Amino acid sequence: MTSRGEIVALDKRRVWHPYTEMGHYIANTDPLVVGRAEGSRLYDVDGRSFLDANSSWWVCALGHNHPRLVAALRRQAETLCHCSLAGITHPEAAHLADELCAVAPPGLERVFFSDNGSTAVEVAIKLATQFAVQNGAPKRRRFVALEGAFHGETVGATSLGGVEVFRRPFAGIVFDCVHVAPPADTGAYERAFDDIDRALRAAPDEIAAVVLEPRVQGAAGMRIYDDAYLRHVRKRCDEHGILLVMDEVFAGYGRTGPMWACQAAGVTPDILCLAKGFSGGMFPMAATLVTERIFQGFVGDRSRTFYYGHTYCGNPLGAAVAREVLRIYRDEQILERAVPKGRAIARAFGALAELPRVRRARSLGMIGAIDLDESDGTAGYLAPIGWRVYEAALRRGLYLRPLGNVVYVAPPLNISDADLEQLLGKVREAIEEVVTG
Repeated sequence: MTSRGEIVALDKRRVWHPYTEMGHYIANTDPLVVGRAEGSRLYDVDGRSFLDANSSWWVCALGHNHPRLVAALRRQAETLCHCSLAGITHPEAAHLADELCAVAPPGLERVFFSDNGSTAVEVAIKLATQFAVQNGAPKRRRFVALEGAFHGETVGATSLGGVEVFRRPFAGIVFDCVHVAPPADTGAYERAFDDIDRALRAAPDEIAAVVLEPRVQGAAGMRIYDDAYLRHVRKRCDEHGILLVMDEVFAGYGRTGPMWACQAAGVTPDILCLAKGFSGGMFPMAATLVTERIFQGFVGDRSRTFYYGHTYCGNPLGAAVAREVLRIYRDEQILERAVPKGRAIARAFGALAELPRVRRARSLGMIGAIDLDESDGTAGYLAPIGWRVYEAALRRGLYLRPLGNVVYVAPPLNISDADLEQLLGKVREAIEEVVTG
């Protein structure tokens, strides 16, 4: 059996890690080496247990290796692992699309599959642009998104992004996007309404769509905002004939409380993007849902075809798992049973506000977050203070990946009460060590 030291040496010799400054990683990092996972816990190759506070980048909404998902994947692998979805179909894709539309916000009737959150958003961008061009509005080629927005890693999704440190290296190739004030910024709530109104009035015949992360801007630092903003933007989009896209990749599947974050506002978008919890962390899988009006805008002759697709579009393994995810949500009452867990997170993060250097404690559904003040005033994604909390948490058996000076939790929705209590206690201990040490 390969030793931990051999794995780390091979990793540092060959693997290029995402969102990681590799020089520092190779020279200074002694990484967590995960050998297996179960429920809300990761286990390193030496058998040590670590609570997963962030659901492994938000995908494991049902925890790790849920036995029903493992069984569904195994069953499907015995009959059909892959086939193209280009002009042919298979049972799992057809049934999954129907089941998604049944639980989606009313009016979303068609499903386009892809393989991750970025591609789900890329699909939305291309759909919105082509729909406008071939349905009487050829000048509509621009998009509006929030400052601090994060919608993925492809060039199109990066263009929508408003996290400057992620966007800056690609400034020469991203397309123009109008970024407006976010409603989550302190003291800027009313300004955000005015800002979106001005942006849409300025060039209504040039804007293809407004793209929002509903109720919470995740990668921007868990910025939480009121659902009244969603209703306002829906109204303004309708007035100007502009499409509304909801990126529910993080917020969907109960992370903010209801199945879809936009449900809290009673809003149905024209296009909805989903991934992450969609396949329970078991398989790369995503979908973009649209209204019948959008779909019909591509019907007629071959010139109107949506010439876009991914090799693993509607993959049978992923589709089978995604169907089982929906069954588990229903059978195990995941949303209902998460409500008291969300209240526990809210209480714990509210209490963190009493600690020194802690500000803006906030929570929504199964999300809790705080901002930490760095001694030199550094803030944002590159602030190091969150990583000191990360190290303190790791020593306590807690995997807690920060967003710069933002420390947050987004655990599995079905985490046990005992594990959640332990997780929240360890979060407090790690923060106390850093802010009082």
